[in-house]
Amino acid sequence: MEIIGELDYSNAAELRDRLTTVALEPGQRLVLDLAGMDFCDSSGITALIAARNHAHAARADMALAAVPSHTLRVLHIVGLDQIFPLYPDSDAATRS
Repeated sequence: MEIIGELDYSNAAELRDRLTTVALEPGQRLVLDLAGMDFCDSSGITALIAARNHAHAARADMALAAVPSHTLRVLHIVGLDQIFPLYPDSDAATRS
């Protein structure tokens, strides 16, 4: 799933809603490709955590691909870089 533009308070709920329509099977991996994401605030970070929770509830995996440097910095500061598997791009995330 590609995240394009801003992931903030104005649209983070839309991502959470869309995630509920994604049927995951045990062992699958949900990959969020952030290459096109311009901005992410705390609501966006919460939506990413919700995506991880959705995947784990289905006994699936979740990964972030192509995380922009500004978002990677925030993930690092709050320790979420230790929670989310991070990959340079979607291809690498789906191969692992």
